[in-house]
Amino acid sequence: MYIVVEGDDPGYNIYVNGRVLARHENAVERLALGLGVKPLLEFFSADENSMALLIEEGGGNPDLLKRLPPPQWYRAEDGLATLEALIAALDADPHQLGSEGPEVLGELREYQAVLRKTAERGLRWHLAVSWR
Repeated sequence: MYIVVEGDDPGYNIYVNGRVLARHENAVERLALGLGVKPLLEFFSADENSMALLIEEGGGNPDLLKRLPPPQWYRAEDGLATLEALIAALDADPHQLGSEGPEVLGELREYQAVLRKTAERGLRWHLAVSWR
């Protein structure tokens, strides 16, 4: 899972390593729901680049690209509310997600840093999924 920021170049690094987080997304979603915040996957939006990768890997119908709706964009502040709740919960007990809990926490902090910059600049964002 990675962050896409609206526009061509937001002027800062938006790279996040979301591989461990993606492996634990079900547990992270349950944690978010238990905390009363929106799960991260609710910020997902399919974009042309991620769908093209999926199709290239043989996982989709090329005709979907022609009918793909425009991406949905979200306020950075809304994503930060989720991230801050998850980070606080995992700070208290990182191993509630198992042995990779500290790595999940580290990736959530990477997302938080990007979304803070996104909020400072008044930009919008969404999550996308790498199919590789």
